[in-house]
Amino acid sequence: MAPDNNAIDKVKLTEQLLAAVENNHSDQINELLSALVPEEIAEILEATPIEERHILWDAIKDQPLGEILAHTNDEVTVNLLKGLEEEEIVQLAEDLETDDIADIVQSLDADEQQKLLDSLPEEERSAVETALTYPEDTAGGLMSTDFISVRADVTLDVVLRYLRQLGELPQATAEIFVSDRENHYLGTLQLTDLLINDEDTYVKDLLHDDMSAIKALTHEKDVAHKFEKNDLISAAVVNESNQILGRITIDDVVDIIREEAEHAQMASAGLDEEEDIFAPARRAAKRRSFWLGINLLTAIFASIVIGLFDASIENIVALAILMPIIASMGGIAGTQTATIVIRALATGKLARSNSRSLLIKETTVGLFNGLIWAGFTAVGVYLWFQDMALSAIFALALLINLLAAAFAGAIIPLLLQRMKIDPALASGLMLTTVTDSLGFFVFLGLATIVLL
Repeated sequence: MAPDNNAIDKVKLTEQLLAAVENNHSDQINELLSALVPEEIAEILEATPIEERHILWDAIKDQPLGEILAHTNDEVTVNLLKGLEEEEIVQLAEDLETDDIADIVQSLDADEQQKLLDSLPEEERSAVETALTYPEDTAGGLMSTDFISVRADVTLDVVLRYLRQLGELPQATAEIFVSDRENHYLGTLQLTDLLINDEDTYVKDLLHDDMSAIKALTHEKDVAHKFEKNDLISAAVVNESNQILGRITIDDVVDIIREEAEHAQMASAGLDEEEDIFAPARRAAKRRSFWLGINLLTAIFASIVIGLFDASIENIVALAILMPIIASMGGIAGTQTATIVIRALATGKLARSNSRSLLIKETTVGLFNGLIWAGFTAVGVYLWFQDMALSAIFALALLINLLAAAFAGAIIPLLLQRMKIDPALASGLMLTTVTDSLGFFVFLGLATIVLL
């Protein structure tokens, strides 16, 4: 695969920045950063060792520090905030939207949170406090209160005069929310309709009421699905009384999708996507030791299974040679199924109503693959060891393990989901235990019964 030119450029840029930091050339640092957007600067900060990161952060000028900080992961954000005075934190939060300020507030300890909230204008403080009442992974935690709302019983002329009075529109505004006198959500007014229709037209005559608002407690995954299915640019967020609280825009959804992808990738290894890659070694080791310990227990269990048949292995060396093949084939087959199921759960395509059908289908796939590869490997084992009984035992053990792996790969994520445990985090470890231990037990058990 050809290297990503963009990635190569960022590597070179990071190296140049580190060289500038080492030589204390602040002008060169700002010159290199001047062509970058806040998201790119945030990525570079995350890719910089902690000591150099603080030097780089302190050297940044003429850049929106708040926007940069809003795009760093939680651990890096906390790390950078610790080096700022209270006034500096307040200053960088001035030009941020509500959801970004809420993210920064959540990175502070209780005393600093209150100080930052007290320093905000009353209207903005109220909006941030409202956002903080909702979990971070819900629509309420994601929303921004930077939106425009008009009533349905006014004309477009009134709306246009109102917009001119405001002077500017919130970013990514393609529509205006329409509400009644009690701020209940009624629908949207598209900016295109506002511009091409006569000024004496009433808003209610151009109202788009086909798209419902998003409840504040809706999980972020469901928010992303709604945007994806309906090609939305923005959507209103409402409380249980259908009153407008804020809005979510497409850039928020892009962040959700990216974070979900990072979470799935890191969780498969028992890691946290918010971890600073340059976190102190002791802290990183402490975090990872838990899953290493769990893995050790599962490995010991598999070794105990093998130990039950130590006499068989001593008498027939071929068993030790063939065992890894059984475990490896089962592991791959189970991982394939688990990946499909976890993806279906994450995208909302799999629920209790259709889980049985998917379970039957994946088990059938395991059966078909088991029959195919059992036949191929039986021939290979016979040609290798010239032992018909051994080849038959190997083929049967492989068939059973591939069938069990497919079933386990489907059922384990479903069970974890119902137990409110992240399937992406724990499925791989449990699946490996099943495929290794069961594969060894069946193969060695059959060999002991038949050959010895």
